[in-house]
Amino acid sequence: MTQRVSGKVVTPAGVIRQGCVEWDGERITAVAEYPSVHDGHWILPGFVDMHTHGGGGHTFTTGDAGQARQAAAFHLRHGTTSLLASLVSSPFELMRSATAAFRPLVQEGVLAGIHFEGPYLSAARCGAQNPEYLRDPSTDELAELVELGGSAIRMMTLAPERDGALEAVKLLTAHRVVAAVGHTDATYDETRAAIAAGASVGTHLFNGMRAVHHREPGPVTALLDAPNVVCELVADGVHLHDGMLTFASSVAGPERSALITDAMAAAGMPDGEYELGGQAVTVADGVARLARDGAIAGSTLTMDAALRHAVAAGIPMADATRMVATTPARAIGLGDQVGALQVGLRADLVMLDDDLNVVRVLRAGSWQE
Repeated sequence: MTQRVSGKVVTPAGVIRQGCVEWDGERITAVAEYPSVHDGHWILPGFVDMHTHGGGGHTFTTGDAGQARQAAAFHLRHGTTSLLASLVSSPFELMRSATAAFRPLVQEGVLAGIHFEGPYLSAARCGAQNPEYLRDPSTDELAELVELGGSAIRMMTLAPERDGALEAVKLLTAHRVVAAVGHTDATYDETRAAIAAGASVGTHLFNGMRAVHHREPGPVTALLDAPNVVCELVADGVHLHDGMLTFASSVAGPERSALITDAMAAAGMPDGEYELGGQAVTVADGVARLARDGAIAGSTLTMDAALRHAVAAGIPMADATRMVATTPARAIGLGDQVGALQVGLRADLVMLDDDLNVVRVLRAGSWQE
């Protein structure tokens, strides 16, 4: 049975001020002008978060399926209809057990996939990653994970300067796993080598990276300059100054800029004491930091809040919508399934009021309670 919702519809081509979206079952069947409607709610594609560690008091980082299900449900209420469960640097045994635990959730559709942020990262740029677990890439480990997880493994973040990193990038991309550059002290040339080997994402650009310098541009410049690389940006006013957010998104354009939450369990929860990858985290005024050294430890962001922040910073609604849905979906290989209000794609959408607060969420043609 065909169903319809009307309002200000944001499509890949721009905003239809008086429009409607129709769906039948799980698929969008029509997106069109609907002149009898005057304004109404904003209607955006369901958000796609390609980098999140948890939320609502629940975490992905322990590899617990029950926790993962609850964290995904929390973010769904904030408009995120597709997300990757991001782990942090861990012993290989935990990477294996998490893969085995999360693969059924991917098959069920609760998760869009798994993202390993580490452990093949730079000790000098580890940020909130646990330095105990950092190590050089192992193609043996990767081959075993790919065998165990299959298509459930969507992305891995690594530092290209580590021994064996380029071989790891080639192995990952050969198995259709996105190789991302992050938590890295790589030079400009080392980063370009990783991109040439197949790396196609910059993990939370600027954060956990060698700083830009006019005589050594470093990874940030190489990633921004690469036409095939999508750059993640955390739009919370903590990870990035708004001027840097708008600068980076203007350089890369909305088709190469993806807003992420990098959220941890404290998202949507009160200030207090939390944990991330075996390390104590203190959340004060909504900002998560490691107790031991004050390093930023993920965020308490949700994707609807990231959208509001980006729009308030001056990013046009049509561009911000691409950055929270269309671009991240394409970056992780799901652009033919989700990420836009387009005929044939899954019927995922978010209704927002004029203050961009979530009113209702539709996922796979069903309204979420």
